[in-house]
Order: sequence, then structure tokens, then C-alpha cells
Amino acid sequence: MRIDDHGPHRVLHVDPVGPRLSTEADAVDLVGEAFGADASAVVVPVGRLDPAFFDLSTRRAGDFAQKLVNYRVQLVVLGDVGRHEAASAAFRDWVRESNRGRHVWFVPDEGTLAARLAATGPRG
Repeated sequence: MRIDDHGPHRVLHVDPVGPRLSTEADAVDLVGEAFGADASAVVVPVGRLDPAFFDLSTRRAGDFAQKLVNYRVQLVVLGDVGRHEAASAAFRDWVRESNRGRHVWFVPDEGTLAARLAATGPRG
């Protein structure tokens, strides 16, 4: 895992290679890693997420994201989710609504993430 500082934001980047993530237990592990690094956000590459995450009927995405949000850790999904949006109107709507807030973001690349973080103040 890698840590980046973006102004007042400390961001924990999950390694792009490793086991698939999507359970509440996976989220709790990430919360622990974030707390240990004093990070306010966790960036998970799209490729690390279990395919079930993108099927909202499984509730994996909601449970995973909610666990992080409950502990005040922002979830950032990094990479192209276009094919998942094309396959599900519900997922597309969730991405759009999530990106309007501060708790869960879907960003295509690290440049977009850096710009979004620069445009937001410290989490409070």
C-alpha cells in the first residue's frame, strides 16, 4: 500500500495486485489500515473489487462502502467503471449520486482524484 498527501488529505492506495475485495470484513481491514496510516481516504483500484461489488443486488457495494463511511473513511474507486455502468442503470445512478457527495467517489485516474481532493476542504 502507498500513502499520498494531498493538502489536508492523507490517502491510502490499495495495491493494484492482490485478492479481490468486497465484503464487510475486507472493508474493516481497510479501515484498520487507514487508521494506522492516519488516512482519511482509501483508494481501491477497480481491478481489486470482486465482480459481485458491481451487481448492486448482492448488496456488497453498499455494505462495503457503508462500513468505511461509518468509520469516516472515504472510499475512492479508481479506474474505469464504464462497462458496469452500461450493464446496470442502478449502478450508473449510484456512481452519479456518489460522485456528488464526499463519502464515495468513482474516479477514472489519479489526476482526477488529485483535482477533486484539491477542490475539497479538510474532512470534518
